[in-house]
Amino acid sequence: MRLLLSLFITCLALPAAAAEGERLQVKGEIIDTWCYYSGVMGGPDAVVGSAHHTCALWCSAGGIPVGMLAEDGTVYMILKMAGDDNANGGDTSLKLAAHTVEVDGMHYARDGLNYLVVSEVISDLDIQNTTHEDYGNIPPFSIPEPSE
Repeated sequence: MRLLLSLFITCLALPAAAAEGERLQVKGEIIDTWCYYSGVMGGPDAVVGSAHHTCALWCSAGGIPVGMLAEDGTVYMILKMAGDDNANGGDTSLKLAAHTVEVDGMHYARDGLNYLVVSEVISDLDIQNTTHEDYGNIPPFSIPEPSE
């Protein structure tokens, strides 16, 4: 009985332990979190910018969470993107893949991870990080073969 009472009291305390959000405006590149964190396509420099744009589109369309790589190197997992009914995907995320944007939203931090709920895309500067000269296309098979 004491165990049940202890569990009940612990469960009542959980909402109080929820992370408090902080309003934040941040500028950075919308990234594909799978390739960025896994290293499957190369190091962090290879999976950003124009070289990785096509793969970022595929991952976002396939349901991989999008993120934002801020100018200071902080990575935010985007939980919700303004203008999308979906949690973090949809047309808006596809339009912004590999773009440098400035956003306004709520920042939450928990267990060493940063989360962002974007309420407004303030500016869209398009793809600023041109990396084709250094990396070609990542993945290389993302360029269709010319039809004969």
